[in-house]
Amino acid sequence: MNSGKKAISRFSVPPLDELPDDIRKRIEEVNEKSGFVPNVFLVLARRPEEFRAFFAYHDALMNRKSGLSKAEKEMIVVATSATNDCQYCVVAHGAILRIRAGNPLIADQVAINYLKADLSERQSAMLKLALKVASQSGEVTSADLEEAEAAGFDREDLWDIGAITAFFALSNRMANFSSMRPNDEFFAMGRGLPD
Repeated sequence: MNSGKKAISRFSVPPLDELPDDIRKRIEEVNEKSGFVPNVFLVLARRPEEFRAFFAYHDALMNRKSGLSKAEKEMIVVATSATNDCQYCVVAHGAILRIRAGNPLIADQVAINYLKADLSERQSAMLKLALKVASQSGEVTSADLEEAEAAGFDREDLWDIGAITAFFALSNRMANFSSMRPNDEFFAMGRGLPD
């Protein structure tokens, strides 16, 4: 379940058989669906109440129906995680983005420089706002929101952009603090998609 013999975190990871039933069940379901357990589940399981709260908010943001596609949500995560120097989230969500977008190039483009990525004007406007929230949240103005609205986003979409950015800022910081290692599996996922 982890990458070779290297530690997946600076902190201890509890054995699966010692976890509360609901958390163990969720981890087993993820393993069954993807063929491996993303290290974030194992690292955060050390504190069950926080694990539950984290994934409840994650699911509320990332799984809700919205004006943002699932791929666009992942674009936000990849772009802002790159800004926050979070290797784990760039690699893990980059894999998810490649799959959701059906594009083997998009995650690397977005992580490095979204302005040079193969994005629509709407998606570029979305990432412009998200990156401002990620790095200069105290300077976000009504004009920034109006610019994103002019690109086709409604107020609920804007909330999604801000909330996803803010949530993953927490995730980025915990991943960096704990030195969470990306699973080896993530690096290759979605790269063999047809052009």
